[in-house]
Amino acid sequence: MARVTIAAIATEAGVSVPTVSRVLNGRADVAPQTRELVEKLLKQHGYRRRASRQQAGRAALVDLVFNDLDSPWAVELIRGVEDVMHAAGVGTVVSAVHRRSAATRQWLQNLYARQSDGVIFVTSDLTTPVYAELQRLNIPVVVVDPAGGAPLDIPVIGATNWAGGLSATQHLTSLGHRRIGFVSGPKQLLCSRARLDGFRAGLEHADESLIRQGDFLYESGYTCGMSLLEMAEPPTAVFASSDTMALGVYEAARHKGLRVPDDLSVIGFDDLPEARWASPPLTTVRQPLAEMGALAARTALRLAQGAEIEAPRVELATELIVRDSTAPPRDR
Repeated sequence: MARVTIAAIATEAGVSVPTVSRVLNGRADVAPQTRELVEKLLKQHGYRRRASRQQAGRAALVDLVFNDLDSPWAVELIRGVEDVMHAAGVGTVVSAVHRRSAATRQWLQNLYARQSDGVIFVTSDLTTPVYAELQRLNIPVVVVDPAGGAPLDIPVIGATNWAGGLSATQHLTSLGHRRIGFVSGPKQLLCSRARLDGFRAGLEHADESLIRQGDFLYESGYTCGMSLLEMAEPPTAVFASSDTMALGVYEAARHKGLRVPDDLSVIGFDDLPEARWASPPLTTVRQPLAEMGALAARTALRLAQGAEIEAPRVELATELIVRDSTAPPRDR
């Protein structure tokens, strides 16, 4: 017989999952009638709470899970999570599942063995089997920048990607650019689609021939940049939806003998440290990565303690950072 989940108990009792968690944790902030009902259902279904690390007197653990760790922005997210966890005396286990089912199964086995008290997924598509298993184990989940739609009872942390895409495009049009290239991120990610939609919204008539499909990595920025610059009528500006791809566009421009921003304006997205160090320093849209990581960490800790969270869906504001890689087009 499958083990009943706290989500199933919550549904039957007509209360929230955190309320059931508070009853399990012996918290006092639950109405007596509600506590009696939840305890009755727990006993009726034979629910046994897994032993927590806090109960065993050991340091708590939270898992931070990426699909891949080959992007510099992952470091910024890790820094935000680790700052909060370190202050709380909680350990952080960083994993990459590389979008392979075998890797996911192994990670679940390891998660069970170390009795993690929470999981933070980054740019992941939380599949039904994985979510069901985490529910069965009574492990709270938070998702940062979900690949697709997350279950409604899962807290999601993101950024205002559409607004960021719009502000970057409006910055270029305000300088006088009309022929603007765009290098998108992976199309399966919601954040990529939102940035592209923001780009389109910033133009009266978006020229689809100036849009290229990238993957957030340097090599795709270079390849897409070369493709755009080799057009019969190349763009006067390129908006790359990650800083790493924008630096690839820089290299494409150098390869074509063009100077940034004299011959080509370039704008990125993220505001990684590399954006400030680039030559010239990169105009970009700041995505508050460390703050997103910190909020995800605080949310995971609250859920692990059986506490309510303020909002299930949070988008932190992006901000246009103007540096030296954008200028009016020469033919203005």
